[in-house]
Amino acid sequence: MKKKTEILDTAAINRALTRMSHEILEKNKGGEDLVLVGVKTRGVPLAKRVQDKIKQIESIEVPLGELDITMYRDDLNKANLSNEPEIKSAIIDVELTGKNVILIDDVLFTGRTVRAAMDAVMDIGRPSRIQLGVLVDRGHRELPIRADYVGKNIPTSDREIIVVQLDETDQMDQVSIYEK
Repeated sequence: MKKKTEILDTAAINRALTRMSHEILEKNKGGEDLVLVGVKTRGVPLAKRVQDKIKQIESIEVPLGELDITMYRDDLNKANLSNEPEIKSAIIDVELTGKNVILIDDVLFTGRTVRAAMDAVMDIGRPSRIQLGVLVDRGHRELPIRADYVGKNIPTSDREIIVVQLDETDQMDQVSIYEK
C-alpha cells in the first residue's frame, strides 16, 4: 500500500466532529433521550469526542456506549478461524428502548458494518430511532444505508483505501487515502 494523500489533519477532524455534534443537537432538538454508541474500534473514541463536544455546547452528558459487531458480521467465515471467536458484549450502561441512538463509526463504505451494528443494537433494546454519524463517507454502498451526519464525503475508487488514525488508538490524528 502506498500513501496517496492526507485528507484530514487534527484540526480538520476536530472541525468535522464539532459540526457533526451541532447537527446532532439540531436534528434531535437537544441532547435529551440521546445515546451515543461507538462502533469498535475507532468509532468508540470518535463517539467520546462527540460526547465531549455536546457537553461543551449544551452542558449535558449524553450517555455513551461501545459496540463490538464482530459476531454480527455477515462476512465472518467461521471455517477460517483457528479457534472459537471471542464473543464480546456491548458496553452500554443505559436502557436503549425509547431512546434516539446515534451510531458513530470512522468510515462508511459498503454499509455492512452499519447493518451489523443495527442488528446488535436491536438485540439490546428497542430504540425509537437509530441514526448514523461517520467521520468519512467514501461511497461504494452495497446496502441501502446512508449516514445522517458526515464529517467529510470522500469519493474513492475501488483501488483506494481510507485509513483513519486517531490519537487514542494510533498516537496521531489523520485521515489518508492509500492506493492498493
